[in-house]
Amino acid sequence: MSVIRTENLTKIYGAGEAVVIALDHVNLRVEAGEFVAVMGPSGCGKSTLLHLIGGLDRPTEGRVLLDGTDIATLSDDRVTELRRRKVGFVFQFYNLIPVLSAVENAALPLTLDGVKPEEARRRAIEWLSRLGLGDRLSNRPDQLSGGQQQRVAIARALVAEPAIILADEPTGNLDSRASDEIAGLLKRISEEWGRAVLMVTHDPRIAAYADRIIFLKDGKVVDETRLDGKGSDEAGRVRAKIEVL
Repeated sequence: MSVIRTENLTKIYGAGEAVVIALDHVNLRVEAGEFVAVMGPSGCGKSTLLHLIGGLDRPTEGRVLLDGTDIATLSDDRVTELRRRKVGFVFQFYNLIPVLSAVENAALPLTLDGVKPEEARRRAIEWLSRLGLGDRLSNRPDQLSGGQQQRVAIARALVAEPAIILADEPTGNLDSRASDEIAGLLKRISEEWGRAVLMVTHDPRIAAYADRIIFLKDGKVVDETRLDGKGSDEAGRVRAKIEVL
């Protein structure tokens, strides 16, 4: 069973002459352990797709199935619960809480879900250590580099052991070295830890870390490319595809 499956997923904003079709009958699947990138021009529906899959918004038409559950049929409270336990989010600007330490930020999803503080802290430390931040547990966000802050955000996304990680331009605020480190971590999350990863990016070099790239244009899936892991060669191929679209 796919971790994520969308069926004719459609999102329309406005009405009449002001109508905007952000997504237009999008069908896709993401399997466990698969790293999928989504690319396309600005305004093509990339972030809307992530928001619908993550239960942050509801579709106008179609379905989002998360581990076989149609989230559009659930109450707001049930969607919130499912999102907290099944979906991990990683954003461009980290969205860390400034007054909390790295371990407190990473433990936050468990704390909000009622997990005992000592268990939440133990699991947060475990993930931060896996991501190379075992010596930064007590640091606040302003004491960390951008790449380190994004690692804390990734640990926060993983701490509840979700089925899928949704990453919206996760390297967009980082230099090239830190970007490669974060993309490599997302690859490791899918390959080593078996999580599905769905990433929106505008950068062909970062998209080339994925197993597969879905191209959107005007709210529709217009192409799909499976990659073979040849690094810079793949990045050039992806860049050429974007230029054609």
